[in-house]
Amino acid sequence: MRTIDIYIIKKFLGTFFFTMVLLIFIVIVFDISEKIDDFLRHDAPIRAIIFDYYLNFVPYFINLFSYLLTFIAVIFFTSRMASDSEIVAILSSGISFRRLLFPYFISALVLGLLSFVLANFIIPYTNLSMFAFEKQYIKDPRQFSDQNIHKQISPGTFIYLANFNLHTNSGMKFTIEKFEGRKLIYKLKGDRIGWDSLRKRWQIFNYYERRLNGMEESIHKGTKLDTVMPFKPADFTEDIEEVKTMNYFTLQEYIKEKELRGDPDLIKYKVKKYERIAFPFATLILTLIGVSVSSRKARGGIGFHLGMGLALTFIYILFMQIFTVFATFGDLPPLIAVWIPNIIFGFIAFFLYRIAPK
Repeated sequence: MRTIDIYIIKKFLGTFFFTMVLLIFIVIVFDISEKIDDFLRHDAPIRAIIFDYYLNFVPYFINLFSYLLTFIAVIFFTSRMASDSEIVAILSSGISFRRLLFPYFISALVLGLLSFVLANFIIPYTNLSMFAFEKQYIKDPRQFSDQNIHKQISPGTFIYLANFNLHTNSGMKFTIEKFEGRKLIYKLKGDRIGWDSLRKRWQIFNYYERRLNGMEESIHKGTKLDTVMPFKPADFTEDIEEVKTMNYFTLQEYIKEKELRGDPDLIKYKVKKYERIAFPFATLILTLIGVSVSSRKARGGIGFHLGMGLALTFIYILFMQIFTVFATFGDLPPLIAVWIPNIIFGFIAFFLYRIAPK
């Protein structure tokens, strides 16, 4: 590895981590000012605030801002090199533009791997402690789907509840239906349903049970039915942060379980899984765009390059969000939706590379 390679790698990674440290301090200061009342109201210990919350807070924000800061770092120090005629000197010495990209891609690969490891293995672990702190001292991140609940708990088996109280583990107006194809074969209704935590069974009150077998039909009624069913009270709770506490392998198993149950929320979990793989590749693409844009000496200097770079970055992020929505609420397959921004901006990066000064 040449001296120029080491020089560029130090510039790249040094600028990235220096900018990241500054940004993290700014974010923490604003977060403290926003949550200080919650900390005081719930008597949160200083040790817990530092080690259980903010120490676990850092990896999440490093990964969140890594793509943007990678781009800013590349444009910032490459524009400086171009303004000081260092790029011209390097190319005039016989080093090709393609060879110049080598240290950039080494640095981008390091940051991409860091992002992949953070998103799939480190952040899910740190989020467990951070969310436990939030639940105790700030707010409970869970949302309760406690009104007009419709769920498919397994292929062909559906349940309905008018409401469910997670604190008492009981609900009103319960119905479970089983189908073979489009044919109803079983139905159980009850005025009220409750969870027996000691026996791990459900109790259904004032129930009406109907079984159909061809032309035969049997009906049973009663005041109380103890039974085992393939769902638990936690299944009526939607934790909006749940996926953030799952590492890659746990998320894989969770997706398989949801596939077996035919869960309609399966798509959003697949989107999250594919994002954890696709987004680190954005580091490589944004690096190529950044070098191609900022290696030419411009009259507007660093400001012009930063403005153009930030515009491209925000368009990139906008595309990521748009296609994620298409996958979650439309018919676009999650794998394709997550990779479309990378493909589009990959072509843009290649075009900018072709017209960059050689």
